[in-house]
Amino acid sequence: MTAHNYESLRISRSGSVLTATMHNPPLNLLDRVLIPDLKRFVRAVADDETVKVIVLDSAVPEFFAAHVDVGYGADPDGFARLSSEDTGFEGLLPLQHLVASIRALPQVTIAKLRGYLRGGGNELAMAADLRYAAADQTWLGQIEGRLGIIPGGGGTQLLARAIGRSRTLEAVLTADLYDTRTAELYGWITRAVPAADLDRVVDEIAHRIGSRLPSQIRAAKAAIDPATAGDRLPEDLRTEAAALAHVYPSPPEVEQALSAALADGMQTVENERDLENFLDKH
Repeated sequence: MTAHNYESLRISRSGSVLTATMHNPPLNLLDRVLIPDLKRFVRAVADDETVKVIVLDSAVPEFFAAHVDVGYGADPDGFARLSSEDTGFEGLLPLQHLVASIRALPQVTIAKLRGYLRGGGNELAMAADLRYAAADQTWLGQIEGRLGIIPGGGGTQLLARAIGRSRTLEAVLTADLYDTRTAELYGWITRAVPAADLDRVVDEIAHRIGSRLPSQIRAAKAAIDPATAGDRLPEDLRTEAAALAHVYPSPPEVEQALSAALADGMQTVENERDLENFLDKH
């Protein structure tokens, strides 16, 4: 893998397993720093045949990845610029392009989850092939309903593939936060693991998969993806983008509410812990 300098990623390697640890404190916001870094990382690793497994982790306490920077709610042009380096997957929105690129990787991708992940943070995790979460220390949700929009980074498509139509409608339209017990029951995560065991379990699984032949990994993904409509993901993401256009860019009253919420402390650690109640008061 070609060496790259990333502002918000720490890259480490153990045999055929490569770990990308997000470090964009205080929240791991998906913003003008983290999103381009993730896109560059995916492009760099895609052709590296010596890497069989990629683990996506967080070094930020309490947050895997909070969500997309809400400042883009009033800055659609700035959001569009996040696609400036994208190639392939024409017609996709910036975060959709990232999740489609992750899904297209020949390696097995694993999201190691601790803390909060809402909106784009959850979509990033859903793009991974496998998701292991620290039990009782991980909370997931699609917050967009409380922001006047719907998911636009693959949430409608990736969640529906994992948990079905009715549960996806519930998650998208309530915009509630889900604990690991419910997420595991729904199939939202692969498995909830005792927090103290998460690092060990993910490491063992990553290296066990990493011991397989590259041809086995490619064959398994090629056989399984069509069964879950994974081969249609780019097309289905374009359907999501068309639906999002009905609510984004947001009407003035929504932009004003978001601006007021940002001014009042949204995207601070304290308020992000209880973001649903914070937004309900605004």
